[in-house]
Amino acid sequence: MTTAVRLYDTLSRKLRPLEPADGQTFRMYCCGPTVYGPAHIGNFRTFILQDLLRRTLEASGLVTRHVRNVTDIDDKTIRQSQAEDKTLETFTRHWLDAFHKDGEDLNLLPPHVEPSAVEHIPQQIKLVEKLIQQGHAYVAGDQSVYFRVDSYPPYGRLSRLHERTITTRDRSSCSCVQDADEYDRESAADFALWKSHKPEDGPNRWPSPWGPGRPGWHLECSAMSLEYLGDDFDLHGGGVDLIFPHHENEIAQSEGATGRPFARHWFHSEHLLVDGRKMSKSLNNLYVLKDIVSWGHTPMELRYVLASGHYRQALNFTRDSLHAAHSALRRLHQLQIDLKKASGPEHADPSWGSFQPVWAAMTNDLNTPRALGELFVAVHELEKRLHAGQLDARSAAAEWQALHKVFDLFGFQIETQSVSVPDDIRQLAEDRLAARRARDWPTADTLRNELEARGWIVRDVPDGYELEPKP
Repeated sequence: MTTAVRLYDTLSRKLRPLEPADGQTFRMYCCGPTVYGPAHIGNFRTFILQDLLRRTLEASGLVTRHVRNVTDIDDKTIRQSQAEDKTLETFTRHWLDAFHKDGEDLNLLPPHVEPSAVEHIPQQIKLVEKLIQQGHAYVAGDQSVYFRVDSYPPYGRLSRLHERTITTRDRSSCSCVQDADEYDRESAADFALWKSHKPEDGPNRWPSPWGPGRPGWHLECSAMSLEYLGDDFDLHGGGVDLIFPHHENEIAQSEGATGRPFARHWFHSEHLLVDGRKMSKSLNNLYVLKDIVSWGHTPMELRYVLASGHYRQALNFTRDSLHAAHSALRRLHQLQIDLKKASGPEHADPSWGSFQPVWAAMTNDLNTPRALGELFVAVHELEKRLHAGQLDARSAAAEWQALHKVFDLFGFQIETQSVSVPDDIRQLAEDRLAARRARDWPTADTLRNELEARGWIVRDVPDGYELEPKP
């Protein structure tokens, strides 16, 4: 028996239940990384939210089929591999391996299928041929192939795009300034399905009926979703920056080729801000997981932060939010230890126990901030009951199991071993806290140094301090 999961649909602008069209497997396609450098924390916000959705669907009782593509052929991968004098395959493999390592550290569930654009060029060529046959595409003078936007009247419905936005002569539907040799397109709104080879592409070219070249960026997702999920499927996900033009173009070329509706549900996550500003190279705030770890934080703390905001709202990332995540995870860690100590023999208990409101929030539009708020309401009550001795062994065991269901739901990997703090170390930390409260900063610094010399790190938190052994 499954629990209904409702989610906002970008296309209809409504909350809708997520149900598998075939009644058996929920098929979802998520736009994956472009492997030309390390994925930044904004990228991982999207991937973590997709991971949370999948975990929620599976916890509801649904079987999922998750396809996430790899973009290993586009302007960025070609340009950067050429600059580093590496083959495209060697260059992109390095960054794909790095992405996988970061994903493992952040506890992302691996997709069931992870196709790459380069590996599916035959499928992309076949799709272009079909679009040409049906009058949706044409070959231009330079042997590039373009999708004829005028041939697909619903174009723009996902992004509520007005025609004046896409018919300027010097920019395409991907908002890029056009090269001079692309001006023989029928309309400036038309977008490239196949790009003829140019000298700057170097050896990166593949044969096609129209001459050597490479696929346009939008084509890969249509070809690979058709290959692995069929003509239509249950959900398509990505960041809001992909709504136009990428997803708009996917819909047009996919429905143009099949004559059937494309994705039944569209799931988009908002941007990540850093200290209230957009992420950019010029601001030097395109942080990656390696940066977070270098600051003394863990991948789980980053996962907590990136999961803490609602997916339909921009999330502001700060270092303070990482400190808050550290405290929250340590509190959860301590609760699981205390529940385990108070537990009797384990027994099968499928309920969410005190954490039922957490589950309710996640199934109602993936409301992660509400879910985390409800989580700590439950944590507070359980802490009080444990302290007062009001939780019997059987109830403690059931709550311990329910807490681990929450960990699985959020993808939190929390250590189960307790750290014993010696009395003399605890006294030093208490003395330092007293010095801080008295604003005796020299004494506080001296005590911190003594703790570190004895192998302990002390962190200041709003309600006191935390201690942990140095790694």
